[in-house]
Amino acid sequence: MMYNYWNGTPAGFAFPGLLVGWLSLFVVPIALWSLFWMGWALWKAARNDSKVWFIVLLLVHTLGILDILYIFVFSKSAKKSSRRR
Repeated sequence: MMYNYWNGTPAGFAFPGLLVGWLSLFVVPIALWSLFWMGWALWKAARNDSKVWFIVLLLVHTLGILDILYIFVFSKSAKKSSRRR
């Protein structure tokens, strides 16, 4: 006997395709937000020759939080220390 997908589902989940559509409204902008900040942070880490930061930023995904911190806090301190040499 074949299982009928629509029978026995709760009323709130009668249209699972609709739920997935609504979730994509949130997932796509979050992915683009994260991709932008990650790309910028990786570019700055490569330009500053920060191999450790490059690897950490490449492996750790924090919705752009770590990337933003690197861009505005840690990369500036790396520039200051390299100018003193």
